[in-house]
Amino acid sequence: MPERPSAPADEGQAEPDADPSRRIAQLEGQVGELDDRWRRALADLDNLRKWCAREVDRARVDERARVAGEWLPVVDNLELALQHASGNADAVLEGVRAVHEQAVGALARLGFVRQDAVGEPFDPARHEAVGAIADTDAPPGTVVRVVRPGYGEGERQLRPAAVVVAKRDE
Repeated sequence: MPERPSAPADEGQAEPDADPSRRIAQLEGQVGELDDRWRRALADLDNLRKWCAREVDRARVDERARVAGEWLPVVDNLELALQHASGNADAVLEGVRAVHEQAVGALARLGFVRQDAVGEPFDPARHEAVGAIADTDAPPGTVVRVVRPGYGEGERQLRPAAVVVAKRDE
């Protein structure tokens, strides 16, 4: 019957006739290697933390510049309206309306669309009720007037719309 080859010895087990000092030196070498790998992993983690912090700061600066860039045309047109304030009042009023449209558009481009809720059912997640009136033309719980528009939707809501809600005639 042929002899079976012996299975390789586990790294963690010493051969019974091995020299203990040699085994200790081998284990110390493994500990040193593991310690080196552990220190390198810590350094890699520290470098990753620093890189992430730099990326967050860079993204914050970039986003602030993008938002400011969206508002520059609004500021420019407000300055033009102020320059013409001593002239025709109708022209100034029209200019202010145009600037208002630009400002609402800038907010929309930044992801905060204006919410005009007249005729919609009252939703406490999107609306803030600031009053209630008896209105025979609208069902109870319906928004009949927007006092202050809301901007954004869901978790990206800057503020809810302040609304007046229809109530039952009492």
